[in-house]
Amino acid sequence: MTDPNNADKATFGRAGAEKGRDGGSSGPIVPVSPSQALKPEKVPPPPRRSRRARSQVVIFLNFIMTMMILVAIAAVALFWYGKTEFEGEGPLEQSTAFMVPDGAGFNQIAASLEQRGIISDQRIFRVAGRTVMGDDTIKAGEYEIKAHASMRNILDQMRDGRSILHSFTIPEGYTTHQIVEKLREEELLTGDLPEELPEEGDLLPETYKFSRGAERADILAQMEQAQTRALDQIWARRSPDLMLKTKEELVILASIVEKETGRADERPRVAGVFLNRLAKGMRLQSDPTVIYGVFGGEGKPSDRPIYKSDLEKETPYNTYMISGLPPTPIANPGRESMEAVANPSRTEDLYFVADGYGGHTFARTLDEHNANVARWRKLMREQEAKAKAEAEGAE
Repeated sequence: MTDPNNADKATFGRAGAEKGRDGGSSGPIVPVSPSQALKPEKVPPPPRRSRRARSQVVIFLNFIMTMMILVAIAAVALFWYGKTEFEGEGPLEQSTAFMVPDGAGFNQIAASLEQRGIISDQRIFRVAGRTVMGDDTIKAGEYEIKAHASMRNILDQMRDGRSILHSFTIPEGYTTHQIVEKLREEELLTGDLPEELPEEGDLLPETYKFSRGAERADILAQMEQAQTRALDQIWARRSPDLMLKTKEELVILASIVEKETGRADERPRVAGVFLNRLAKGMRLQSDPTVIYGVFGGEGKPSDRPIYKSDLEKETPYNTYMISGLPPTPIANPGRESMEAVANPSRTEDLYFVADGYGGHTFARTLDEHNANVARWRKLMREQEAKAKAEAEGAE
């Protein structure tokens, strides 16, 4: 029988435990027998997942989200690597020249740069380069790539066309024939010259800059344009009482001054002598005009002297035989010679002769001039005798 007074007391065994779970009793579990005490307790089952958590759509979305995050991380890492390579120091150890041919494509240029060891990865150069360039293009030309130049610096240099500029120098007093020959001999230039060449005196002797592969005809055109500009400027600043009437006359006399003296400080005085002679109706009697009349633009061989027969040879350029100026310039004068003629020295000199030391001695009268010539000839004889004695002593 069950004691009604003990109805609330603990139940023995596992039944009590179950009762505690189901009925809310919190009493202790008392084993019914020793064998029951040794049996393990049952682990309560895990909570059941909701239907939403088990949905395939949710699983797929989670996968997509994870992949997007991974791709974003990879893209950021790749961008950072490409940016670092594009803007960082390049592998080139020493500065070198690199030629971009006319019409070369972007891929061709990138491959050539990598092949030469100038950049580390042509793919980065292509991708980043197209992004940076936009609608700009790489200019053809020869470029000096500095050691360890970055891809960005190389690209900027080629986009801006900062190519290597070579110098082409024409000495003052060169004839048009000599200038043309010099152009033909310049290996860095390309192309043929026009059949119709500029006239004598139409080219300005200066130093002209050009990129490798420039056209010879373009350099010739630059010289002609430079002479036109220089002559216009000099003519506009000429002396108000200059007796020469045209620019062409100024160039003719300037070419004679150019061939008579190589000293800049003497040119205005030499120009003054010739203008004084023209004003008095005297012949110019200039040896360079005689030489041009005999040999033309090719010039006199350096080892050939001027003979008396040359001075007596009738040519349109022999100013010992003709009055006034010759019909054309005898060379292409430099800017300083043209300025000297436009603004000559104000003297009464009518003659000059070499002084034996690279300059000239000037005179107002023929007697003074003849004395200067005698001194010059004596100096020449002394120098020749000294040179001969030194040569014999060396033997």
